[in-house]
Amino acid sequence: MGVHIIKMPDIGEGIAEVELVAWQIKVGDRVTEDQILADVMTDKATIEIPSPVHGVVLALGGAAGQVMAVGSELIRIEIEGEGNLAAETASKSAPVAATSAAAEPMPEAKKEITTPPAASETKPAATTVTAVNTKTTSASTPMAARASGDRPIASPALRRRAWDLGIELQYVNGSGAGGRITQEDLDAYLARGSGSMTNADGTSAASNVSNAYRQLHEETTIPIIGLRRKIAQKMQDAKRRIPHFSYVEEVDVTELEALRLRLNHEHGASRGKLSLLPFLMRAVVLAVRQYPQMNARFDDDAGVVTRHAAVHLGIAAQTESGLMVPVVRHAEARDLWSSASEMSRLAEAARSGKANREELSGSTITISSLGALGGIVSTPVINHPEVAIIGVNKMVERPMIRNGQIVARKMMNLSSSFDHRVVDGMDAAEFIQKIRGYLECPATLFVE
Repeated sequence: MGVHIIKMPDIGEGIAEVELVAWQIKVGDRVTEDQILADVMTDKATIEIPSPVHGVVLALGGAAGQVMAVGSELIRIEIEGEGNLAAETASKSAPVAATSAAAEPMPEAKKEITTPPAASETKPAATTVTAVNTKTTSASTPMAARASGDRPIASPALRRRAWDLGIELQYVNGSGAGGRITQEDLDAYLARGSGSMTNADGTSAASNVSNAYRQLHEETTIPIIGLRRKIAQKMQDAKRRIPHFSYVEEVDVTELEALRLRLNHEHGASRGKLSLLPFLMRAVVLAVRQYPQMNARFDDDAGVVTRHAAVHLGIAAQTESGLMVPVVRHAEARDLWSSASEMSRLAEAARSGKANREELSGSTITISSLGALGGIVSTPVINHPEVAIIGVNKMVERPMIRNGQIVARKMMNLSSSFDHRVVDGMDAAEFIQKIRGYLECPATLFVE
């Protein structure tokens, strides 16, 4: 038998380190060739690492959430035959020792692997008992619940402690003046294990209440790893580096919605259904022709703004793992159905975790939409290093005055944010007004 070492692969494009997102196996598992061993992430693209061999997992090289260098040891597998450990040992005098099933990082020094003791040799875990000093008072006697109208007397600090412990004070006897519950009474109650009141099945009624309260107030610690960590880092970096300002404008999309419904009725079966987003994408493409400073990326380290001729539209998409921004490339060369089809394809790739690096990077301006949950106003965070983001709020039918008459109109707000270092307020307002004009008179979307 031999040992085969799998290293963190070189994913390309100059990437020096990646994050280990999740293990798909554990120490002791038998794996087959091409079986997925782990998920790793670079930027926002998740990549699956397959096994090149058959064998049994001996050791894991890191824990989920750990950032690992390309070329570092990822996993060891015991295989039939010689393996590649001999070659690794020749180039590295101190091989990495096997880790436990908990996937702790491997130490540099080699350690012996010990065999767990037999069941007969295993000692029971020691139980720690905390002694509580109690007074010989009424608090140490079996207790009964107070009448429903009697409120327990206790200080705010004690009530807070009881709340944190999940204890219902109704079942705690008080030894203080006038029946006041003291800290010693609470300690005695804890030492007794919830008192003597019992249900028909012999369990403690007060214990049931306490357990229910504990379940309501249990804290859960969730590590921020993988895509969630990338999102957190990117949002923090964007807000720290970019002085945002937002501009909100309402848009009458009554005619646009009528056009969309008609196109879907006539061409939906053959060319696919259209949402409002492809129309907005078209409006942005036309508007940046007159306001090229919006279709730009700002390298604030170098102090250089690059304006792009091509419009690579980022479309913020919510996935189970978090927010991702797939990129519809060359939106300026697409018609409504091409934009809709590409947007749908990218959104599905993002949701399934199959989107690659190319599909998740390189946008020049971004659209953010929460769909039916879009609310009235939002303040979207700019997708750094871009300088503008267009936020779409939900469409609602509202009474509006037109030609002196109150009529029902379909209204939608655009809530957009800009980088005030390179975009002036007047330019931002004119840019949004240009988009508004295209959307309110949709025929102009198709006039070159």
